[in-house]
Amino acid sequence: MRRGLFQMFAAALIGVCALGTFAAAQAHTQPPTVKLKNYYPVKKVQVTKEMVTAAITSAAAVASGVTLPVWNYQVISSRDGNLYDGVIVGQNPSDTAHPSVSIPAQLVPIILKTHTIGTAVDRKTGVITTAPGDTTFDPTVVDACLTAPNNLPVTLMNESPVLSNADFNFGGTDVGTTQYVDAFQRANLWSAIDQKRYHVRLKPVVLDPIVIDVPNGSGLAIVPGVLRNKCAPFGIVDINLLDLIVTNAFTQLARKGVNPKTFPMFMLYNSGMSFGDPTNLNNCCAGGYHSINPAGPLTFQTYSPFDFDTSGVFGVSSLDTGIASHEVGEWVNDPYVINPTPNWGHVGQVGGCQNNYEVGDPLTGKESSRIIMKNGYTYHLQELAFFSWFYGAPSIGLNGWYSNNGTFLTDAGPVCQ
Repeated sequence: MRRGLFQMFAAALIGVCALGTFAAAQAHTQPPTVKLKNYYPVKKVQVTKEMVTAAITSAAAVASGVTLPVWNYQVISSRDGNLYDGVIVGQNPSDTAHPSVSIPAQLVPIILKTHTIGTAVDRKTGVITTAPGDTTFDPTVVDACLTAPNNLPVTLMNESPVLSNADFNFGGTDVGTTQYVDAFQRANLWSAIDQKRYHVRLKPVVLDPIVIDVPNGSGLAIVPGVLRNKCAPFGIVDINLLDLIVTNAFTQLARKGVNPKTFPMFMLYNSGMSFGDPTNLNNCCAGGYHSINPAGPLTFQTYSPFDFDTSGVFGVSSLDTGIASHEVGEWVNDPYVINPTPNWGHVGQVGGCQNNYEVGDPLTGKESSRIIMKNGYTYHLQELAFFSWFYGAPSIGLNGWYSNNGTFLTDAGPVCQ
């Protein structure tokens, strides 16, 4: 399944919701299942691990401060006896003088405007019956599927435990009042860090939205009831179109502070991404991914598009920030998508074998504890796998576990075949 070090294994979740002028198509049967899939982004430039490693460790790059705050690790895996190395966002745990970092993060709402409506799905072929019709998926306006005052998706995302502080406790151990992925990362490296002072936090700011007028043939809106989207329509957009628009926006976004030292997060709303023709459900869907884009001879821009779901099409684990928690956790632990591991698989969203350090994929569909924030909204977060699950026992993680909610109590085991 893997197509080179920079062929991204994304968090493949999706969301659904919005519209309401068509009758439900599958009135007396269960709606068809939308498969969760990994994303391999098509890059214009062939990027190798050696290129990225040279860039982010070069004296010129470090001196000019144009890279993320990252550290390099080396580990001999007890799973296969081989040496592995990689790059993680944050401060090296051995540097106790400056154990905490904060990375600017820009939350960029994506407004999708589609001009095709999906009214039914053929269960055998996956073909979606379509008709002309305009739909807008906009996270900056009130969501009729939510209850006031917590009914503005972009505000809910900004106030979520992915971007705001909450009190986290994993297995009876208090890991701090902080953001979710920082709490996870502290638990992930628990025996190696300064437990009082080590942090990897985001400093979020909300930018103006990007509007994408989706061409016919590149996206559509599926009416309520055709899938499990009872409240509103579900958008599908071609992932390569989305990636092209997002990466082309970096020049303009640079004026608003986006650069290789920051983490831009592109927020879709109740929309999944198809791998090709959006009018066939078999091509659907990814709900998010994280990737990189060359930004100069010594720099690479990391970024992540993701869906904010209010419909529950794939169950509660993908609601609201379930997808974002997956992607941000993977970005922290493999920001440049170059970190190899011994083969693992047949778990989570991975039916075959993978050999990369993607902390969300093995536990897709598994929730961590839900968090009620100050706004009164209950957020959903995905459980994530620890470093030691990939590279092998003994665990350096919290409680001797191999994931932050205790689903994994041993490592990934024998190398995947």
